[in-house]
Amino acid sequence: MIVLIVVASFLLASISIIQFKTEAKEYHQERLERKENAVKEHINYVLSTTTYPLKTGNLDLIFKDKIHELAQIHKIEINIYSLDGKLLKSSKESFAVDKIAPPIPEYILKLVRSSIEKRFVDIKTIDGVKNRSSYSLIKDEKFKPLGILNLPYLEDDGYYDNELNTFLIRLSQVYSFMLIVAFALAYFLSTYITKSLKTISDRLEETNLDQKNEKIVLEANSKEVNFLIKAYNGMVDKLETSAIKLAQSEREEAWREMAKQVAHEIKNPLTPMRLTVQSFQRKFDPNDPEVKQKMNDYSETLIQQIDTMTAVASAFSNFASMPAQQNETLNVVEVVELALDIFNEDYIVFESQEKEIISKMDRTQLIRVITNLVKNATQAIPESQFQKSIVVTVKRRNNNVEIAVKDNGIGIQKQDIGRIFEPKFTTKTSGMGLGLGIIKNIIENYKGTITFESTYGKGTTFRVSLPITNS
Repeated sequence: MIVLIVVASFLLASISIIQFKTEAKEYHQERLERKENAVKEHINYVLSTTTYPLKTGNLDLIFKDKIHELAQIHKIEINIYSLDGKLLKSSKESFAVDKIAPPIPEYILKLVRSSIEKRFVDIKTIDGVKNRSSYSLIKDEKFKPLGILNLPYLEDDGYYDNELNTFLIRLSQVYSFMLIVAFALAYFLSTYITKSLKTISDRLEETNLDQKNEKIVLEANSKEVNFLIKAYNGMVDKLETSAIKLAQSEREEAWREMAKQVAHEIKNPLTPMRLTVQSFQRKFDPNDPEVKQKMNDYSETLIQQIDTMTAVASAFSNFASMPAQQNETLNVVEVVELALDIFNEDYIVFESQEKEIISKMDRTQLIRVITNLVKNATQAIPESQFQKSIVVTVKRRNNNVEIAVKDNGIGIQKQDIGRIFEPKFTTKTSGMGLGLGIIKNIIENYKGTITFESTYGKGTTFRVSLPITNS
């Protein structure tokens, strides 16, 4: 629409300029003809009333006093030439002192003689100004040529130029107003038309497989938009069904994997327990003087394996059932420092830039995150290592609280980096590898993140970022 207005304004301006120029040309042409006819009528009157014989040689005498009168009456310069192009009389005073006046060019004389009307208009542009000069024969009452009448005419386009400029200014004002109206109309129409599309676009951006997606309740003016809304609502229904099936499938898969891992971990202590019992059956001798000692060794072996099975069951229970969050307003710095009190290692250092960072979260789960990370850090440092260091820092970063646990242990190998948070993955010789999976679950429930940096042979730094929630 706007493009059409611009094109239309350009075409109209171009046509107007051409029209004005055409009118100006026709106006000057007609004006010169009118003046020429009026002057020739006046000349014929002078010729009819003169007492001089009507000969070419007498034209300067006939018009000696009359030529200035004619020029003043008709307000135009008048020149009278002989038939061979020599100037005889002129209303221009400057010719009075000129010894030799310029003659009419030969080609003009030929054109005047050869034309049907015995008339020719010479048009020249001098310094950007167009000059017209008409040449026509002066005849007596018997139509015998006496001389040539020349009327120089300077085109004055000032009036038409002013009119054209005024018109173009008004045209630009009108079309500027039309453009403003068109922009406003286009804006409101586009806003009105695309309102429904904007709603659909926003809903599409918010649509996610792992959340409850709302349908669009909207009756649009466009039939096509209504079809689009209907298709989106149908997609939401299918997406919800797919999400339920996917979640169920993932849960079943996770429990299958967990069941396999638990079964594997339980089988590990059962094998030595079975071998111990079988060995005791074969070698048991009530009369053996060391029977009590052997009974004690046998019992301790079984108790150790039973404790291992208990630890597996406890780890599985902790991972399978996360307690509900009991959020409370607490000082994160104080809770983290308190969680470190259970560790006896003197190389564990606590640092905080602030004494108080208040937030609202579950105290027990926060302590579990800290203790698990610090415990992993202590286990990552070999017993034989001379210098041991674990630094726990708490600081505020924007609207989050960042907790970092840095150790100088053996670090994580590159091939293991991508599997650190897998529920059943562990780099230790004992345990099920459920610790980091548990704390990752806790942190993500608070919309937080856990990341780590590790250099094999130098150490690892885990960073936990949790949003500060005061309400």
